[in-house]
Formats: sequence, C-alpha cells, structure tokens
Amino acid sequence: MEIAACAVRALHLEVDTYPKPGLVSPVDAGAHADMDAALLRHSANVLGPYFADLAAAGAAGAKMNRLRIIGIEAERAMLHATGGVNTHRGAIFGLGLLVAAAGFRSSYGGTAELGRIVADRWGDAILSGPVSLRSHGAEARRRYGAGGARMEAASGFPSVYDVALPALAEGELLAPGEPEAARVHACFALIATIMDTNLLHRGGSAGLAFARGEAETFLAGGGVGAPQWQQKAVAAHVAFIARNLSPGGAADILAMALFVRAIEYRR
Repeated sequence: MEIAACAVRALHLEVDTYPKPGLVSPVDAGAHADMDAALLRHSANVLGPYFADLAAAGAAGAKMNRLRIIGIEAERAMLHATGGVNTHRGAIFGLGLLVAAAGFRSSYGGTAELGRIVADRWGDAILSGPVSLRSHGAEARRRYGAGGARMEAASGFPSVYDVALPALAEGELLAPGEPEAARVHACFALIATIMDTNLLHRGGSAGLAFARGEAETFLAGGGVGAPQWQQKAVAAHVAFIARNLSPGGAADILAMALFVRAIEYRR
C-alpha cells in the first residue's frame, strides 16, 4: 500500500540524515550503544505491514481501540526483530496515527490535514486511554510536567505543522538541491522548540536546556545556509554524544513531517 510505503520511507530518510545531534545515522550511532542505522532500517521495514493495517483500519473508520491493538502488535514485532531494543516505539504511536488518518482520508475524501483528522477522530480517546507507566515519556511527564506524545497527537501534531514542515521549507531555500541539509535544518529547529521527553530522560532539565541552546545557536548562525554549516552541526553532534543526549522526540517528529509532506504535498 502506498501509504505504508511512505511511512517506511520517512523512517529511512530520518535515519539516513546526518549530522543530527546525538542521533543514529549511517556515519555513527550517536549517543546510542544499543542500535545503529542498519538496525533502525530493519525495524522500519518490519513495521511496514503494520502501517498497512493501520491505513486499512483508518479507511474502515476504526476507533482508537482497534488502532491501539495494531500498535501493540507492531511494537511486539519491533522488539522481536531488534532483540528487545526500542527503535521506533514513538514512531509507531505518532506516525501510526498519521498513517491511519491518511487511510481515513483516502476512503472518506476531504482535504483536512492529517493531524486535524487525528485530533478530531481520536483525540479524546488518545488522552483518556491507558498510559504506559514504564516509558521514558511517562517518567518525564511525572517529573517535569512535559506534555509528551499523547498531547502532541491529541492536539493535531502542532510540532509537525508549525515547526518541522516550515523548517523543511526554509532549509530547502537555504540549501537548494540538498534535501538532506533541509532535514538537518528541520531537526535542529525541532530540538530548539519541542519539549523532548527523551532529552529530559537522559539529561534532565539541564540537558534539555543545553540541547536547545546548541540548536538555537546553530539556527541563529544561519542554519544550513551558513558557510561550513556541516562542521558546526558535527560539533553539536559531538557535544550531544559527550553528554549522552539523544533527541529521539525530534527524530520521530521529523519522520512524521516527512510522511505528512509526502501524503499532503506529494513531495
């Protein structure tokens, strides 16, 4: 199914992007000791059939309970394929909902944004549904009051539409013909903006503040439009690794934005 293929491709594009501070790429494993680019690509491929199921469920008008069951099945398959490593739990949730929304729109028509479909159809159920007490995001919510992935989804993915997509467009203007550079630019914009629960888990509020400061400095200096921007981005990457910081939330939202752009703008 085209929708599922777009979702898998978005995950591949995210991992293939370098340099993203602290995150896995084909160049290195960033701040991660338990995964690399090959494992992330394998995980993305394993999720393909489950994204197809989510798209079909959305097209059939499924409620949140059905989507949740498919998501649980996808997570089990991911963990089996990776030997227990959490490569894409956040993407299964957020990207999975957008996939279901794309399925819904393909069946029922209309021009509503995918994020708006998620909020309107499943927003209340997302907020009232069961909460994982063991996830890093849940811990960050308890300790720091972060809204996390559930609030992002129930609100229609504002970080996708208000931050990532505009940053991708800006990156394309700053570095014409360099799609990877645009993805790097969007990643830095997300790090500078969102309350990334992965950063909070690894570095607390000080780690989050450091990461935001590095990203803001990169962007204020011209982002990917600046001379020698790659060296500046690599320096930030090295600094994140030294502090064991990995903005996994930004990586997930970047993949979601790439998916939304492919579906809504055919790019």
